[in-house]
Amino acid sequence: MDSQLRWLSIGLFVLIATLSLLPSLRLLIEALSQVHLTSASPLSDVLRSERTWIALKNSFYTSGLGTVIAVVLGCGFAFVVTLTNIRGRSLWVFCFMLPMMIPPQVTALSWLQLFGPASPILNTLGIAPALGSPQPMYSAEGIALLLGIQSAPLVFLAVRTQLIALPQDLMEAAKLARASQWRIWLDIIVPLCRSAIVAGAALAFVSSLGNFGIPAMLGIPAGYIVLPTLIYQQMAGFGNDMLSQVAGLSMIIALLVLAGMLLQQWLQQRSSYALLGHTAQPISFRLAAWRLPVETLLALVLCFILVMPLLALLVSALVPALGVALTPETFTLSAFYEMLGRQSVTARAFENSMLLASLSAFVLMLVSLPLGYVLMRMPLRQRALIASLIEVPYAIPGIVLAIAFILLFAKPLPFVEASLYGTLGIIFVAYLSCFLSVCLKPVLAAMTQMDPALEEAAQLCGARPLRRLIDIILPLTAPAFFAGGLLVFLIAVNELTVSALLWSAGNETLGVLIFNLDESGDSVLASAIAVLVVLLVAGLMSLLSLVAPRLPKGVIPWHD
Repeated sequence: MDSQLRWLSIGLFVLIATLSLLPSLRLLIEALSQVHLTSASPLSDVLRSERTWIALKNSFYTSGLGTVIAVVLGCGFAFVVTLTNIRGRSLWVFCFMLPMMIPPQVTALSWLQLFGPASPILNTLGIAPALGSPQPMYSAEGIALLLGIQSAPLVFLAVRTQLIALPQDLMEAAKLARASQWRIWLDIIVPLCRSAIVAGAALAFVSSLGNFGIPAMLGIPAGYIVLPTLIYQQMAGFGNDMLSQVAGLSMIIALLVLAGMLLQQWLQQRSSYALLGHTAQPISFRLAAWRLPVETLLALVLCFILVMPLLALLVSALVPALGVALTPETFTLSAFYEMLGRQSVTARAFENSMLLASLSAFVLMLVSLPLGYVLMRMPLRQRALIASLIEVPYAIPGIVLAIAFILLFAKPLPFVEASLYGTLGIIFVAYLSCFLSVCLKPVLAAMTQMDPALEEAAQLCGARPLRRLIDIILPLTAPAFFAGGLLVFLIAVNELTVSALLWSAGNETLGVLIFNLDESGDSVLASAIAVLVVLLVAGLMSLLSLVAPRLPKGVIPWHD
């Protein structure tokens, strides 16, 4: 092996161990510390606590019901958008994917502003329930509904990937046998996509299980706890065993999520069929007279899950207080003026979020290119193992990852005697760990499609690995390289789950700011910031869509 490639590999593997293995091992050590066979321990206290089992039961209920909602929405959109001749397919996909990219705390806030007696939009329409009526979103079913909407794009992507691989000649053969379109769908398409549907459902369940923003904003006011919010509340406790108990709770949810990941990967492998060699066009059903009704139904569904909540959020930001109807007399931009012109915390949170997102995207872009280069030169099994290790921090719930980093950096760093705890530095390192796989996937996808003859020719001319990486690999993978960075920026700029436990005074992020404003009762101000966040997300998604035609298929989730 070339000395440059050897030292590059060693450096990258040390980085992976630091970002992926070390936090998980520290969490495991803390959870198992003070465990004695003959006496009580923090872990046994957690397992005996009634609150733990209530939170576990609630987590399974909300995540399970949310998964059912996600499967219905995701499969319905996947079948219609992928298999029929509806118009504006790219726009439908973009709009359906938007809820997944909007931060969960913004999603929760928008739905809170849509219902209840204090809803400005319902008061504007004159249909608000009487004062004192309960807020329907403060319930297990309200949490499940939003978890389902947030996770539905995951099911959509899993099923759509399988549907695109189904060739037209299957339908033509069935038509020759005089099968109706209904029988083709029931007897051919659904069985071939069954494993993809189950794999998508597993992804939705895992995502819902680790979601913090929605259960926190809808469950905590109602006293309804799930595992992520129980961990958050336990962190406010005191005592010598607090961290060990929180680590034990984190290990429970981490094990559940990792089990779901393994199930999803196994089902995804089973969902592969030998259909890729077919040269026929993908299956397409002509809706004929049904096209307009189907498009209308899709528009109504999107209106319910996306347009109405965002409209309610906008109206809430344009009135002086909750419960006030929007009229020419009550219309005001005071919330925007207050947050943008008078509150220093807004500028600080914006600067912190932009700094963390930009720096994380930049560093991960620099790391992903050589890391992908090294991984592509490894045997398949070793590459799969290392890729799985890189996936772990992104797959486990963010609140669990935050606990791991608190345990890891609670004490000053050795040798330098500097502490990351309570600084932006700990959030930055956590982001690097969490989002490395997001940035790496587009680069790997681009490298698998490269012709190796180009690099081999350069090698024969005496070019060393770093020269080949800069002069050949980088120009050919540049679109995927920058797309990975943009995806990291898009996710990190609105992140809440990791930073909810890692932030400190002066180190707020946009996600934390919205959560804190709503928790303190300043919902109008929270709505104003949330509107700006949605505009930022939509703008970044649009920017990614512009560069999507130059990227490998699948790099941008909402683009064919």
